[in-house]
Amino acid sequence: MIYLLTFNWHELLQPQFYIDNGGLWLLLFIIFAETGLMIGFFFPGDSLLFVAGIFSSKLAASLYDASNISDIINLLVLILLCSVAGILGNFAGYWFGKKIGPAMFNWPDRYLFKHRYLVQAKAFYDKHGGGAIVFARFLPIVRTFAPIVAGIVGMEKKKFTFFNIIGCVAWVTSMLAAGHYLYKFFLEKYNFDLTQHLEVIVLGIVFITTAPVIIKLFTREKAKPNI
Repeated sequence: MIYLLTFNWHELLQPQFYIDNGGLWLLLFIIFAETGLMIGFFFPGDSLLFVAGIFSSKLAASLYDASNISDIINLLVLILLCSVAGILGNFAGYWFGKKIGPAMFNWPDRYLFKHRYLVQAKAFYDKHGGGAIVFARFLPIVRTFAPIVAGIVGMEKKKFTFFNIIGCVAWVTSMLAAGHYLYKFFLEKYNFDLTQHLEVIVLGIVFITTAPVIIKLFTREKAKPNI
């Protein structure tokens, strides 16, 4: 009851909230949900992995006595588990898209749905599908819907599987390793504790990862010809 009275909703945007209150298993669920469930787009995936890298030994302790294990092993275990969760999440999104895809091609045009969008998406995935799946991992919101769209437009399963694994491992490894090693670097070289400035770091990560999407949207609008 006391906790409920002191709880603030903005805590849900803080990665450390999930680590402190849910630990490893909540982390894995969020990684899965961000690409496997359409409602997962609001989870702080990039910053959550970065912070998880800082607390890799603490998270690994959920499975075994991590105190006697090297930091590298603990980090590798976390990379493996998060990669599996992300890969399975993308497969869930792809499966969902596969199920609804055939029916969507027969839907009539509506305010928020245009048949030509599906045709354009299919052409895009046919040409750049592999790259789209990989790079989508590094873009918030986009990574939630990319596997679903791939399933809707009927992207080849073998192709999707290959790039799903490549993209997920690259995303998870880079984010976890960045958090883990930057924390150690700043602490050992400058005696600067990143855990005391997580809010600023999270804002920086959000800005860096969302900037390309925002820039693309604005440049796309300006590129449209006046009618």
